[in-house]
Amino acid sequence: MRPWTPWLGLAALCGSLAACAVAPAPGTPRGATRDAVAAAERAFARSMADRDLQAFARHVSQEAVFFTTPDPLRGREAVVKYWSRWYTGPQAPFSWEPEQVEVLDSGTLAISSGPVRDPHGKLVARFTSVWRLEPDGQWRVVFDKGNAACDCEAK
Repeated sequence: MRPWTPWLGLAALCGSLAACAVAPAPGTPRGATRDAVAAAERAFARSMADRDLQAFARHVSQEAVFFTTPDPLRGREAVVKYWSRWYTGPQAPFSWEPEQVEVLDSGTLAISSGPVRDPHGKLVARFTSVWRLEPDGQWRVVFDKGNAACDCEAK
């Protein structure tokens, strides 16, 4: 018997347990998972309205990549440091809300998108965020990108 053979079984068991900790319960309807991601997105957006940078940070994965700047911001610390400029002052400079959410059949990865509005409600951009169900059972943003809104009716 090779000395590492017993460890293979233990590694397989740990991997299986880790997968169970992340994946939703078997038979969880996709709609319920979609609703959970939409709720996470709304809570993420509420952090801006509430001026709560710590709540914002809790929704950002440690591995996050945000396309906020010409060179993507990598990691929660860099994202929160950069976004902190929008959490000063009494009024939020913009707001967002999920309009569309879709989840993989595995229930562990999702995408959300929707409008970004200025303080007067004018559409200024659209966002797309990729959410991942992390080992602690929380949905967090791993990729985020905004695009300026087009004035399609003016053309």
